[in-house]
Amino acid sequence: MTQDFYCDEVLSGKTDVKKVYETENVLAYYHTRPTYQMHIVCIPKKHILSLTALEERDTKIFTELMNGVKAVASSVEQEFGACRVITNLGDYQDSKHLHWHIVSGERIK
Repeated sequence: MTQDFYCDEVLSGKTDVKKVYETENVLAYYHTRPTYQMHIVCIPKKHILSLTALEERDTKIFTELMNGVKAVASSVEQEFGACRVITNLGDYQDSKHLHWHIVSGERIK
C-alpha cells in the first residue's frame, strides 16, 4: 500500500486546506506543513503516481496542471520576486501522488 496524502486527506476533505487555485482537475493550496516561508502545493485531482508515471491519456490533465503551476508560480514570483518549482521522484517523493511545490523565501528549520 502506498502513502497518498493528497487522495487520502486533501481530496477526500479529511484535511482542510486553504485553496489558492482550483479548476475541475487541479488544486493548489498552502502546504499544511510548510518548509519555506511561502509554500504552495499544486496537484491533479486524479491520482497519478508521479511525473514519470504519466501516460498519454493524462496529457489534458497534465497540461491543466502545468497551467495551474504556472499561474501560481507567476503570482508568487510577482509578490516575492522569486520562487522555486519542485517535484520529487522515487525515494524523494514522500506522497505517491504527482505534485509540485511552489516555494519562496527562507527555508523553515
